[in-house]
Amino acid sequence: MREKIRDAIDTLASEPEQRGKPLVGDLKGYRSVRAVGQRYRIIYRVSQLTVMVAVVALGIRKGKSRDDIYTLAQKLVKLGLL
Repeated sequence: MREKIRDAIDTLASEPEQRGKPLVGDLKGYRSVRAVGQRYRIIYRVSQLTVMVAVVALGIRKGKSRDDIYTLAQKLVKLGLL
Protein backbone atom coordinates (compact mmCIF):
# COMPACT_ATOMS: atom_id res chain seq x y z
CA MET A 1 0.00 0.00 0.00
CA ARG A 2 2.75 2.49 0.91
CA GLU A 3 4.48 1.83 -2.40
CA LYS A 4 1.29 2.58 -4.32
CA ILE A 5 0.79 5.82 -2.37
CA ARG A 6 4.42 6.78 -2.97
CA ASP A 7 4.04 5.99 -6.68
CA ALA A 8 0.92 8.17 -6.88
CA ILE A 9 2.78 11.04 -5.19
CA ASP A 10 5.75 10.54 -7.53
CA THR A 11 3.45 11.03 -10.56
CA LEU A 12 2.83 14.58 -9.31
CA ALA A 13 6.41 15.47 -10.24
CA SER A 14 5.27 15.84 -13.85
CA GLU A 15 2.50 18.35 -14.62
CA PRO A 16 0.83 18.28 -11.17
CA GLU A 17 -1.60 21.01 -12.20
CA GLN A 18 -2.98 18.65 -14.85
CA ARG A 19 -3.43 15.68 -12.51
CA GLY A 20 -6.18 15.08 -9.99
CA LYS A 21 -9.14 17.39 -9.75
CA PRO A 22 -9.43 20.93 -8.43
CA LEU A 23 -11.29 21.15 -5.13
CA VAL A 24 -13.93 23.71 -4.18
CA GLY A 25 -15.22 25.46 -1.08
CA ASP A 26 -12.83 25.57 1.87
CA LEU A 27 -10.33 23.51 -0.15
CA LYS A 28 -10.28 25.85 -3.18
CA GLY A 29 -6.70 26.11 -4.44
CA TYR A 30 -5.96 22.48 -3.60
CA ARG A 31 -6.21 19.42 -5.84
CA SER A 32 -7.02 15.77 -5.14
CA VAL A 33 -5.70 12.62 -6.78
CA ARG A 34 -6.78 9.04 -6.09
CA ALA A 35 -4.45 6.30 -4.90
CA VAL A 36 -4.55 2.63 -3.89
CA GLY A 37 -7.52 1.51 -5.94
CA GLN A 38 -9.31 4.83 -5.49
CA ARG A 39 -9.69 4.30 -1.72
CA TYR A 40 -7.17 6.93 -0.64
CA ARG A 41 -7.02 10.56 -1.65
CA ILE A 42 -3.89 12.69 -1.81
CA ILE A 43 -4.71 16.35 -1.33
CA TYR A 44 -2.05 18.71 -2.60
CA ARG A 45 -1.34 22.28 -3.66
CA VAL A 46 0.86 23.43 -6.53
CA SER A 47 3.00 26.53 -6.10
CA GLN A 48 3.61 28.15 -9.47
CA LEU A 49 6.43 30.38 -8.24
CA THR A 50 8.80 27.61 -7.27
CA VAL A 51 7.25 24.65 -9.13
CA MET A 52 6.76 22.81 -5.87
CA VAL A 53 4.08 20.27 -5.00
CA ALA A 54 3.17 20.04 -1.31
CA VAL A 55 1.13 17.02 -0.22
CA VAL A 56 -0.98 18.46 2.60
CA ALA A 57 -3.26 15.55 3.48
CA LEU A 58 -3.59 11.87 2.73
CA GLY A 59 -6.31 9.53 3.84
CA ILE A 60 -9.29 7.34 3.05
CA ARG A 61 -12.40 8.68 1.35
CA LYS A 62 -15.33 7.79 3.66
CA GLY A 63 -18.29 9.69 2.24
CA LYS A 64 -19.87 11.98 4.82
CA SER A 65 -18.01 10.46 7.78
CA ARG A 66 -16.17 12.71 10.25
CA ASP A 67 -13.07 10.66 9.42
CA ASP A 68 -13.31 11.42 5.68
CA ILE A 69 -10.06 12.90 4.32
CA TYR A 70 -11.87 15.91 2.83
CA THR A 71 -13.60 16.65 6.15
CA LEU A 72 -10.28 16.46 7.99
CA ALA A 73 -8.55 18.67 5.39
CA GLN A 74 -11.33 21.28 5.67
CA LYS A 75 -10.85 21.39 9.43
CA LEU A 76 -7.10 21.94 8.95
CA VAL A 77 -7.77 24.76 6.47
CA LYS A 78 -10.20 26.44 8.88
CA LEU A 79 -7.59 26.19 11.65
CA GLY A 80 -5.01 27.77 9.35
CA LEU A 81 -2.81 24.69 9.38
CA LEU A 82 -2.95 24.19 5.59
